[in-house]
Amino acid sequence: MLETERYGEAMETLEFLLGCEGQNEQRRQEWSTLLDWLRVAFPGGSEDAYGNEAVLAGEEPEDRSETLRRRTLEKQREDSGYEAELLRRAKAEPLTEKGQIALEQLAYLEGSDTDAELANWLENEPLHPLLQFRVLQTLRRRGASGGVTLRRDGALLELEIERTPLTPQEFPPAVDDVLVRVADQTDSGDPSLFYFARELWMQFMMASYGTNDYAVLIRGEENELDAWAAALHAQASEAVEGGGRAEEIREAYGITGELRFRCERAEKALKTFSRGGMARG
Repeated sequence: MLETERYGEAMETLEFLLGCEGQNEQRRQEWSTLLDWLRVAFPGGSEDAYGNEAVLAGEEPEDRSETLRRRTLEKQREDSGYEAELLRRAKAEPLTEKGQIALEQLAYLEGSDTDAELANWLENEPLHPLLQFRVLQTLRRRGASGGVTLRRDGALLELEIERTPLTPQEFPPAVDDVLVRVADQTDSGDPSLFYFARELWMQFMMASYGTNDYAVLIRGEENELDAWAAALHAQASEAVEGGGRAEEIREAYGITGELRFRCERAEKALKTFSRGGMARG
């Protein structure tokens, strides 16, 4: 189910199975882990996931975005203060489902002050890196352009709004090259391992956007891609299977000598992110 990218159905099935009693505890833990990652990837729930499947298939989502756009515009016509309310909600509850939906709705509106408010929030508040990226996406969808300066772990990131990727396909090729390497190594194993690795990787790329790690990766140097692929595989294995295979995985990717240091650095970055320890702005 996951390997064919039927995310919406997967979420519904996992929720059903976790509600049943008498299941093997280890299997329940695996299901719970996968469902947690699906919820991170699709904050709008299974409906959001179904829409993503259509996008991956090259189709329009089943009217979800259009429906949300229409309802948002209708409410704005009924209440001139609706855009300001959405902005307040997005800033007050940024990591909740309501806050994420409000941020998405703001992309459909054109209030003259909203771009400046979002940019100011982005530049001056200590937001989680993933939230920073989602705000950048909202600004781009609103048609905003120009530079913003983000604070991240004591450093300043200079980013251009109009270059923010809106889909996985808009990231530089090196991002997908890492996943291709992991797919090659996990092809004959548990498909949920690659699924988990892919979700972790794309979330990490969004959170790392504009950082030094990101800049080095997108150069596309073969050794760097190998190091990140091995690190990603190892982190996914630890999360899904319980770990203990890091050395075996490094050998499979040819990680030796100086490359081992790069791989360990990448593993540390991924582990920090997956544990929620990535520095805020």
